[in-house]
Amino acid sequence: MRVSIKDIAKAASVSHSTVSRALSDSPLVKAETKARIKRLAQEMGYTPDAIARSLVTQQTHTVGVVVTTITDPFVAEVVQGIEDAAHENDYAVILSSSAAEPDREMAAVEMLRAKRVDSLIVTSSRVGALYLEHLERIGVPVVLVNNHNEQSGRYTFSVSVDNQHGGYLATHHLIEGGHRCIAYVSGPADHSDDAGRMAGYRQALDEAHIPLDAALVVSGDGRLEGGERALHALIRLAEPPTAVFCYNDMTAIGLLSAARQAGLSVPGDLAVVGFDDIPFASHVTPPLTTVAQPQRDMGRQAMNMSLALIAADDSTAPFSDVTVKGKLVVRESSGGKRNSKS
Repeated sequence: MRVSIKDIAKAASVSHSTVSRALSDSPLVKAETKARIKRLAQEMGYTPDAIARSLVTQQTHTVGVVVTTITDPFVAEVVQGIEDAAHENDYAVILSSSAAEPDREMAAVEMLRAKRVDSLIVTSSRVGALYLEHLERIGVPVVLVNNHNEQSGRYTFSVSVDNQHGGYLATHHLIEGGHRCIAYVSGPADHSDDAGRMAGYRQALDEAHIPLDAALVVSGDGRLEGGERALHALIRLAEPPTAVFCYNDMTAIGLLSAARQAGLSVPGDLAVVGFDDIPFASHVTPPLTTVAQPQRDMGRQAMNMSLALIAADDSTAPFSDVTVKGKLVVRESSGGKRNSKS
């Protein structure tokens, strides 16, 4: 049977209120009594009743995390950062996957709220864009990761990378290498991070007086298969690109694989740049040039923001969205500088 506070009180020959105070480190209990009670609790196998405690404190010390997919290495790194910060603050994490389906994302949010989580963290999703008003009614803090919230409300905030800046860095790097026929393989439709990266791509082209060619912007889905399909579409063009900026590293790795199968040399025939700097990026052949996001740090920041929002006495306290800068990491896939006339 479960060991209770009353069982410990009986064994220690004290009142159950004394045991309760001792286990919560109350200064009202003498140090030696407190130590004896804690030792007895450990020997008897006592564990606190989380449900009973939550009824008193109105907090469960859990945070719900909704991810698009657990197979994405970028998401895995962000979640690791969330869990690191949660562990340091005695919080537990409940993880749910949405398979990148908006309705399923919202169902996951509802499920986690039903479990009385203290806050929600949602990664790389459309939840903020589609369901902001509903999130406001949920009544717990919501932090969006890599989905910039255009209309921050009383509860909803975001931690995101500056996607336009990152898209500009990637495209400008290819232009500096002498490329003028540069493709962009997009991410999932309607994702704000994809729109930002596309804006950075266009900004770099405009700055270099390179006209935007709509044929060079092809759809991807953020996955390996999307990169493979994009490569096949690009090589069928009358004037195939000499360089490609991909929405993320998974897309770029899929494109690299398809290029190899098509007999193309990277970076000789085609320079490639990704986005994220997932662990695999430096281990593919050739190693991938990419825009690195501080993934674990973003996860930590999201968790710390959640904790701050939970602790705030007034939900209208001054909080703001967090935007971090990505960093270009140059590897072999983008090659050296090309002759600008070639």
